[in-house]
Amino acid sequence: MTHKTLQVKLLNWFEKNKRALPWRGETDPYRIWVSEVMLQQTQVATVEPYYRRFLQTFPTVQALAAAPLDAVLKAWEGLGYYARARNLHRAAREIVANHGGELPRTFRQLKKLPGFGDYTAGAVASLAFGEPVPAVDGNVKRVLSRIFAIQTDITRGDGRRQITAIATELAQSAPRPGDWTEALMELGAVVCTPARPRCADCPVRGDCAARQLGLAETLPVKPARAKIPHFDVAAGIIFRTPARREFLIARRPLDGMLGGLWEFPGGKLEPGETLPDCLRREIREELAMEISVREPVTVVKHAFTHFKITLHAFAAEWTGGEPQKIGVADWAWVTPEDLEKYAFAHTDRQIIAALLQVTNSELRIANSE
Repeated sequence: MTHKTLQVKLLNWFEKNKRALPWRGETDPYRIWVSEVMLQQTQVATVEPYYRRFLQTFPTVQALAAAPLDAVLKAWEGLGYYARARNLHRAAREIVANHGGELPRTFRQLKKLPGFGDYTAGAVASLAFGEPVPAVDGNVKRVLSRIFAIQTDITRGDGRRQITAIATELAQSAPRPGDWTEALMELGAVVCTPARPRCADCPVRGDCAARQLGLAETLPVKPARAKIPHFDVAAGIIFRTPARREFLIARRPLDGMLGGLWEFPGGKLEPGETLPDCLRREIREELAMEISVREPVTVVKHAFTHFKITLHAFAAEWTGGEPQKIGVADWAWVTPEDLEKYAFAHTDRQIIAALLQVTNSELRIANSE
């Protein structure tokens, strides 16, 4: 099999079978960039409505650069991996300030922008500007590891170097770099899938070394997954007064996980602590406040990429100490009606749902009396 044969077969298949997606056929580099960032580690069906709404809110790189970070995070709320949104915002401001509001046109120049790693720079350079450079995501790694039967760990060492070398050589010889990038990704997304690849529908099945060796379902080789740790976490809905109309929310530091999002403050349970003790300690350390922990409100279970948590939310009352920005970026006293103005992570949105259910029940009881 020659590279030219592989490219012709795959490009012909792509032209006839590509999915209709809102960013497909897009020529605006800004819109291509937004779609590629959103699609990282996120399914297409999830991305589509976010992509449309995001571009309605921020139709140009200038609009994105001019927006406050809170507005960008609010538009991203629920999409996850929030560093992507922060880097989009940072890069947009740099593009406007230093590049005349136009995305740089080459891989090397793009790589200098915040959030532009090898994949993002390669995708934008090839799709938007036709530069013959590879964009190696999980789909591309899987497709190439099977076509060329790479039987070593593709995440490190020789396996990783082989994938990179093959992807680079194919990109440099592809007749239409942007279409080639999309064709490889599309094959991995809809045919050469992680489990049960649809080999009978593959346009290059006759040239696939893994299929000939009976290895299609066992490649690519990856390291064994490490055991995912679990943590118990306490969070407080800290009411300002016994009337329970205002409560405190805190903004996470910008440089950490879920940076810039708002939350009900708290933290991880340490050995030997009870959940109320944990919550009181965290509030003292992060906000210099004293609280009285009251009744539990809800329990939320959630899995992040590298760990899992069980989040225990408690009602609490502020008993002393003016809130301070010690371990948080900001804080605010809010009412239930204010909450839609702020961007929260999925776990805190579940706490909000439980809080509003309790609040509405109390209002109904008060009105009936």
